[in-house]
Amino acid sequence: MKCISWNVNGIRACVQKGFYDFFKEIDADIFCLQETKMQAGQLDMDTPGYHQYFNYADKKGYSGTAIFSKKEPLAVTYGLGIDEHDHEGRVITLEFEDFYFVTCYTPNSKQQLERLEYRMKWEDDFLAYVKNLDEKKPVIFCGDLNVAHKEIDLKNPKTNHHNAGFTDEEREKMSVILSSGFTDTFRYFYPDQEQIYSWWSYRFKAREKNAGWRIDYFITSQRLDEKLIDAKIHTEVLGSDHCPVELDIDL
Repeated sequence: MKCISWNVNGIRACVQKGFYDFFKEIDADIFCLQETKMQAGQLDMDTPGYHQYFNYADKKGYSGTAIFSKKEPLAVTYGLGIDEHDHEGRVITLEFEDFYFVTCYTPNSKQQLERLEYRMKWEDDFLAYVKNLDEKKPVIFCGDLNVAHKEIDLKNPKTNHHNAGFTDEEREKMSVILSSGFTDTFRYFYPDQEQIYSWWSYRFKAREKNAGWRIDYFITSQRLDEKLIDAKIHTEVLGSDHCPVELDIDL
């Protein structure tokens, strides 16, 4: 099974920048989007052969997630079931016979870390959510998790320490996830791989210089480790300030 996750930073813009070329070429079984930045009815996605699921933010032009799946799930859930978190379209869960599949767009802590306190609450509630799922079936979750876990995961760790996405608090929350029975699939295969990132600022020619961050992930229940085949980061794919990430798994 091939799974793709991509923060498209506005799907309406991304479809003008070659989105469908990659979508058709990669031929994923499950293809997830974050930061769709659209409302219902603003764009008809041309994805024949896929079941489509969208979670829209209340606020126009903000956040939002989507999943396209070749196989129809047994059930679909939107959000975490917590009102405080469920107005920004950040989570979709598909239940299949043997596993849960979740896409997530984690809130950014923002400049001056004005949203860090909220982010910490989100992290605790999201972890509780996926752990609850994991008690029933193995879980695959993916998306823009808005954190570079280790210094190896961004180009300039020293100058970015304490910035949103690389605070001690956010990194510790990722460590807690991984110590709770989950696997960072890219690091599972490539524990020492440097200079592979999934997001680059639009400023300062960051992508040309590869001054990036690895903040897009596929995380899986540890009991799926033996079923993992590969994890990829498609740095060659343009169309957003993020690139797609991939998980190949034998399920």
